[in-house]
Amino acid sequence: MTTADVIEVAAEALEGPGGLVVAGVSKVFSGRRGEVAALADVDLHVEHGELVCLLGASGCGKSTLLSIIGGLDHPTSGRVTVGGDEVIGPGADRGMVFQAYSLFPWLTVRRNIEFGLELAGVDHAARTARVDELLGTMMLTEFAEALPRELSGGMRQRVAIARALAPEPDILLLDEPFGALDAQTRRHLQDFLLALWRRTGATILMVTHDVEEAIYLASRVYVLAPRPGRVLEEIDIPFGRDRGPTVKRDPRFIDLREALADALG
Repeated sequence: MTTADVIEVAAEALEGPGGLVVAGVSKVFSGRRGEVAALADVDLHVEHGELVCLLGASGCGKSTLLSIIGGLDHPTSGRVTVGGDEVIGPGADRGMVFQAYSLFPWLTVRRNIEFGLELAGVDHAARTARVDELLGTMMLTEFAEALPRELSGGMRQRVAIARALAPEPDILLLDEPFGALDAQTRRHLQDFLLALWRRTGATILMVTHDVEEAIYLASRVYVLAPRPGRVLEEIDIPFGRDRGPTVKRDPRFIDLREALADALG
């Protein structure tokens, strides 16, 4: 069976909601100094209900790949499908959260979360019900009428995640969402994301450069090599959804941390 055959079989297997297939994706940027290859022949997949991490050092093309999956950029070659449909631009089937909170500073928490629903023409009653549900899930109900400047960094990122989840996307794309936070808040939001994943069964693809974060959160990890970005290894993480901080003392966690650190060079 050829590589193309394998990709086609994977695409057919993942055609349900949330099934993501990245097949042979390359990206070349042209500039004054010539062409720069950011990604080279990347193949990966995310199954429905998985939390998968893309792990790599700065400059390995992680964010470029996530932008292509999100439809904010286009590959030079290769293709991306979600639920069997080719990605040709942004869509409601993909929710994106960036390291910068990207909230509208003049809108309240409630209005930020319902913004995409309003654009999509969802009626007021349905918008209100969905936002109330997400405010409860994100433990933000008492801050519904607050402005972003009145929130902590961790709370702002919870609002950003709620806004991305509001249209009920097939897959949630997270681009180093905790990278700008202090260590304690980062640990808190890691646990919060795990709880959210368990509660909602969301399909999540997350970019990180933090080895421990990838092992702690993911069911699988793709290690990307830099210049140009390509899949170096695919690692299965042997911990279920019901994991907590004590898993970091598990000998398997320690072995994985060392192996992934070695893979990153």
